[in-house]
Amino acid sequence: MAPSSTRPTSRDVAQAAGVSQAAVSLVLGDKWRGRVSATTAERVRDAARRLGYRPNLAARNLRLGRTRTVLLVVPALTTEFFAGVYTGAARVAAENGFGVVLYPSPEGIGPARDPFASAQTALDGVIASSMAADALTAIRGDQLPLVMLDSDPEGSLGAATVNLDITDGIRQITEHLLALGHRRILHLAADVPSWTFEIRARELAARMAALPGTDVRTARAPISIEGALTATHTALTAPGPRPTAVVCDDDKLAAGAYKALRRLGLRVPDDISVTGVDDLGLATAIDPELTTVRLDAELFGEHGMRALLAVLEGREPPSGDIPVHLVVRGSTAPPPAAQAPR
Repeated sequence: MAPSSTRPTSRDVAQAAGVSQAAVSLVLGDKWRGRVSATTAERVRDAARRLGYRPNLAARNLRLGRTRTVLLVVPALTTEFFAGVYTGAARVAAENGFGVVLYPSPEGIGPARDPFASAQTALDGVIASSMAADALTAIRGDQLPLVMLDSDPEGSLGAATVNLDITDGIRQITEHLLALGHRRILHLAADVPSWTFEIRARELAARMAALPGTDVRTARAPISIEGALTATHTALTAPGPRPTAVVCDDDKLAAGAYKALRRLGLRVPDDISVTGVDDLGLATAIDPELTTVRLDAELFGEHGMRALLAVLEGREPPSGDIPVHLVVRGSTAPPPAAQAPR
């Protein structure tokens, strides 16, 4: 028999699987557990695959009163990190019949224009980075089901928050440097008013203060290589003992620090060690390769989307921060003997 040129329907799937259309709806809507057997569910999925059946999401959305569209609000896409967050969120969204619209809020020029005539009628929910929280008011995103990324759980705007364990990442960096013998550290801090960077500064200061004879200086820089170069050069040419390590809030700042150190005739890590946060592709492109904290951006996006799905379905979102870990490479070593602690 020649294959039909018409699009297969749920009735076709039901006939092929030997079940009712109601059973097909339950299985393909992932609401079958406790209603049909696992064997039946697999038979329905197999029939749908063989027939090339795709649910009519437009009709389904009209019945539900939803667009099945989520907005992901991020800062300007200046690094691959937020591209990874989008990839992870979009993957989980697609598995659940949702689409993700990316809404970058470029730093320095204010939030972008509202991409929808009425955000509340065009969206089911929002996932937003705390680094782009100002954009929420412009699009009325704070009035929709909202999940915040990198946000203080105690003061979050959202129904749920999803965080990487940045506190533990900074702990790992500090313990690594202290174990090598470093006692004077320059913190190259991102000049961005965001909870995630406040946490980094607070944890670094607390860990260093716990050991007598240590010193932390702070230099602030925009998240750019040129900004980091300027801030590092200024800090290291100031009067006083020179730090033996530079702890950078992200890998791009670390790349700028490398350039400043080379211009000052200093070698990494012989004269001064450098660490970053993120583990971007940049971390292994610079020489020596950068010791940094690996943040799994795609997993971050996946967790954010799963948390929003839970909020939309009235379930309790998963709890617990996403683990991070230090990747030790060639940019850290014991301080020079003349400057090492006695």
